[in-house]
Amino acid sequence: MDLMQEIIARAKANKQRIVLPEGTEERTLKAADQLLADEVADIILIGNPDEINGLATTFGLNHINKATLVDPKNHEKKAAYIDLLVELRQKKGMTPEKAAVLVEDPLYLACLMIKAGDADGEIAGAQNTTGDVLRPALQIIKTAPGISCVSGAFLMFVKDKSYGKDGILIFADCAVMPNPTAPELAQIAVATAQTARDIVGIEPRVAMLSFSTKGSAKHEMVDKVVEATRLAKELAPDLKVDGELQADAALVEAVGAKKAPGSEIAGKANVLVFPTLEVGNIAYKLVQRLGDAEAVGPILQGMAAPVNDLSRGCSVDDIYKMVAIASNQAIGAKAAK
Repeated sequence: MDLMQEIIARAKANKQRIVLPEGTEERTLKAADQLLADEVADIILIGNPDEINGLATTFGLNHINKATLVDPKNHEKKAAYIDLLVELRQKKGMTPEKAAVLVEDPLYLACLMIKAGDADGEIAGAQNTTGDVLRPALQIIKTAPGISCVSGAFLMFVKDKSYGKDGILIFADCAVMPNPTAPELAQIAVATAQTARDIVGIEPRVAMLSFSTKGSAKHEMVDKVVEATRLAKELAPDLKVDGELQADAALVEAVGAKKAPGSEIAGKANVLVFPTLEVGNIAYKLVQRLGDAEAVGPILQGMAAPVNDLSRGCSVDDIYKMVAIASNQAIGAKAAK
């Protein structure tokens, strides 16, 4: 069984309630239909029920009747969600009048459902920008305890099975934080380790990457990684993490033994944490294109509940996979509590 099959199997075994706020978008509906047919998750679609059902007929979908349909303009919990939004954002100037408008926005409604305990996770972005998806999530769901920043990880499936877990590595941050501070980089390391546990099912071995290994170069950018490594160990004393390490020292056992003797991570890393978004984004795309690797993500990390952002060029299969991944995140978050 490959990793995606394992992720889907875990989702099926402990079904979570995943809300899809773009409930009238074609790829989203087709993915929802397949997810419901395969019983991967309990799906909540936000949108006009008549429109959703009409589109399901048009697209030849046979399982949408198994979804929970929520009309953002008219549903039984609308007043309760208005009150919840006012309670959460009153200090930011939220009034009942403003809240009454925002709760009709599917992206805000999805987050309020999660906050109220009526859903376990959200997938959006097929027709909305990352900023539009994240804004209500950060305002309503907020970040996880001890975490102040959101980051994005990619599952990288490389051809050489000697790397990571049978060729599976986790890269972060490749999607969100342009230039994280040392404390933020430490949080990214801890969050990515949790992704490794929840999604890949492995014990993380985290390499904090730099252009230096154990003092081979002196620079303020190296100092940031050294400090981030120290802080990550404070945040998660049981976490296996080391840095600063160059990529070859992190991944190749012979190089790691030479450059960082005695390190339990060098040459054995399965989680790579990059010092900046620039480096992480370039790295994953180079590995994907030149190394013919499969990249799955971004998986957003650091939220108090799973909220994952799709590319607007995503496929039906991408949405299907991200719902299964979000389900595993929700299962892991519940277990951690």
